[in-house]
Amino acid sequence: MTAKHHLELTQVGIDFPTPKGPFTALTDVNLKIQKGEFISLIGHSGCGKSTVLNIIAGLHKATKGGVILDGHEVNEPGPERAVVFQNHSLLPWLTAYKNVELAVRQTSKGRSKAEMRDWVEHNLELVHMSHAVDKLPAEISGGMKQRVGIARALAMEPKVLLMDEPFGALDALTRAHLQDSIMEIHADLGNTVVMITHDVDEAVLLSDRIVMMTNGPSATIGEILDIELQRPRDRLALADNPQYNHYRHEVLTFLYEKQRKVESVAEHRKKAQGKTKANDASVA
Repeated sequence: MTAKHHLELTQVGIDFPTPKGPFTALTDVNLKIQKGEFISLIGHSGCGKSTVLNIIAGLHKATKGGVILDGHEVNEPGPERAVVFQNHSLLPWLTAYKNVELAVRQTSKGRSKAEMRDWVEHNLELVHMSHAVDKLPAEISGGMKQRVGIARALAMEPKVLLMDEPFGALDALTRAHLQDSIMEIHADLGNTVVMITHDVDEAVLLSDRIVMMTNGPSATIGEILDIELQRPRDRLALADNPQYNHYRHEVLTFLYEKQRKVESVAEHRKKAQGKTKANDASVA
């Protein structure tokens, strides 16, 4: 495979072994991402969004195809791809500062102690957590924990920031504040972001493109929607924006049609199984 883009997924597919044979979770996923793009993956539960993210992160190995990042094939986890999960995964015995410092020590071997300290403080400041550097995870809110998790990921200076429903467990107000922070950070750093979300409004607000996944098994990319809304974006101003509402409608329509198709297939299968049982009973 040749690299023409910053991040490229080519004919990616993955099978998982089961007692009944291989289960095809993904098939023929093709996606080209430019440096600095903000991409959201959206789809129903079980459509393979997290599997795509894990393949990019190097946590899963694709059965078919592969991932290229800046000309190098992705085969394992690496510091150039930092992951933020819905669960912050902070070490409970370390302060906010120490949690971020641990990541910096693993990825910044050439820095002096003073440079490391400045870098840790800089990334905590980016997520507005300078006031809580000495707090343990148990002493801060869920939103603050997630901010520290984002600071830890950014401190690794990744080429790609991968976020798996990072705000899904938070209340609406905290989620909105963190979305605003992510937009500010993305504008400042220009880093590449790939995010999984179930929230249509979140996807439209944050993204340059929304990748809509079909339902599994054998899930793939159904449609890709370009979001041509001017940055910086203001959620209040966008509420009455016709273009914003058009994008929102496009995603909702895709998700609704896919869900209706799944329900139709399930109902057809149920009826077919009922007929088979009836025929078996009559033969007996």
